[in-house]
Parts: sequence; structure tokens; C-alpha cells
Amino acid sequence: MPVPASLLLVAERVERRLGGLLEVEIERWSALDEALAEPLRCLRDFVLDGGKRLRPAFCHWGFAGAGGDVADPRIVEAGCAFEMLQAFALVHDDVMDGSATRRGRPSVHVDFAARHAHDGRRGEPRRFGEGVAVLIGDLAHVYADQFIAAAGHDALAIWSELRVELNVGQYLDLVGTARADTDLTRARRIARYKSGKYTIERPLHVGAAMAGRYVELHEALSGYGDPLGEAFQLRDDLLGAFGDEARTGKPVGDDLREGKPTPLLAIASERAEGGQVTLLSLVGSSELSADDITAIQAVLVDT
Repeated sequence: MPVPASLLLVAERVERRLGGLLEVEIERWSALDEALAEPLRCLRDFVLDGGKRLRPAFCHWGFAGAGGDVADPRIVEAGCAFEMLQAFALVHDDVMDGSATRRGRPSVHVDFAARHAHDGRRGEPRRFGEGVAVLIGDLAHVYADQFIAAAGHDALAIWSELRVELNVGQYLDLVGTARADTDLTRARRIARYKSGKYTIERPLHVGAAMAGRYVELHEALSGYGDPLGEAFQLRDDLLGAFGDEARTGKPVGDDLREGKPTPLLAIASERAEGGQVTLLSLVGSSELSADDITAIQAVLVDT
């Protein structure tokens, strides 16, 4: 799909800065021990190969809309912080969900488990892969904090809050999946806190805070960013249930196998009758066949 020029303007600057920092870090730490090149190269490739750079774009335009000078290098640093935070969230999310792929490639934990098995190393490949993925996610989080450090007191206060919100949303997603929760109110809350707020609303807030106008503008920015963030996640839920693998980089129906507590599933569960209820009870099984996925998708459409 064509990418808006307003997004590319931000993405190119952010990607150059990310690439520059990670190349320096790879060289610096591999000089200490060559084994450290592996996780850092993985992080570099993960951050730079794919992603829509939405969060840097909304932060940039929140800053510009509040009167900030778009030549200010701090806005690029803030964009890099959001991309590193996104890397942290995705790498850890794949471990928690047991996702085998990300952007059409093996997830980080799966990749490192395969390396462990290929090299005949001691211990359990799965635990090694998950341990490395956790550490790579943690590294991304540290770099995110380094990038945002110069944003100013008001922006840092929002940054701290959005990180708590992200973790709250992730926990609610985990427990909702475990409970097979189909409550619509809770499903919308998860969508808002796990993704919507930190994708659009909070980047706008950080941008406005960096320009010194958060107090004045935050309600208007939330009025725009909150529903748009929820729409973003609802669209993502549709892709998770129906999406083209070539476009999403994940198997079709992956959210159905994982049993994600989405508003889509909650609405279907409220409306389902008879055999539809039986089919929806299969959601959350890793053993779902292609025919099962097709039948469940039909229920989602029919309800």
C-alpha cells in the first residue's frame, strides 16, 4: 500500500538515527566479546526491517501542530524512542503469545531456539530462545529510555505513564486470553491500553509536551487520538482473524488460535446461536485446522 509522504518524512530521519546508533553499539560490544554481536544485530534487523513508523509520525506531528520546530533533533530522538519501545513490546509479546512468526520471519525467540539446536548447545533450545528474546526486548527498552532522555520533564512524565499503560494492557490481554474472556467492555479496554493509546494518543501527547503545550492541547489531542487508536487496533483485529499472510507476516487466523480477547470475538460471542456457539468454543486451540479457521471466520461474518 502507498505510504503517505507525511509518514516517510519522519520515517527516513528516524531510521537513519536508529541504524547509526545500533551500528555503533554492535561494534562497541562485539569488541568486548564477539558473542554480543548476535543479539545486537538481531535487534538492528528487527527494528529496521519492517514497521510503519506510526508512532514517530504522530509524535512528530503532535510536536509540529503544537508549534515545535520540526528541525529540532529532539523530535527524531523521540521517534527513535517510540520505535525501540515498539520493538521491546513486540519481541516480548511474541514470547508471551508463543508466536512463531513476525513480519513473515521466525520470531526472535524461535530464531534463537533454532540457532541453539543447530549448534548442539547444552540445555533446552526453547528456554534459551525465550531468554535471549527477553534480553533483546530489555535492550530495546533501555535504548528507548536513552533516546527520550532529552525530551523534557513534561514529556518524560507522559513517557513514564504510557509505559505503565502498555504493561497494564499486555497483562489484561494475557489474563483475558487465559480466561477465554468474551466481555466486550474488557475487550475494548485491552485494545485501548495494549495498543491504541501508545500508538496514537500518547505519541501526540509527547510531541505536544516537547513543544510546551501539553496542558493546553491534551484534551483535543485525546479527542482525536483515542478513537483513532481504537480504530487502528480494531483493524488489526480484523487482520488477525481474516488477514492475508503475505500482508500481515503471520498465519491466517493466528489470533483465533491464540484466543485473543478482541471486540470482534466478544461481539460474535454475544450474538452467536446454536452451532455457532460450538464453533466459537474452539477459539484458543492451537490445533485449529484450516477448515476450523474458515468455519469460525464464517461465524464472525454471519454475526
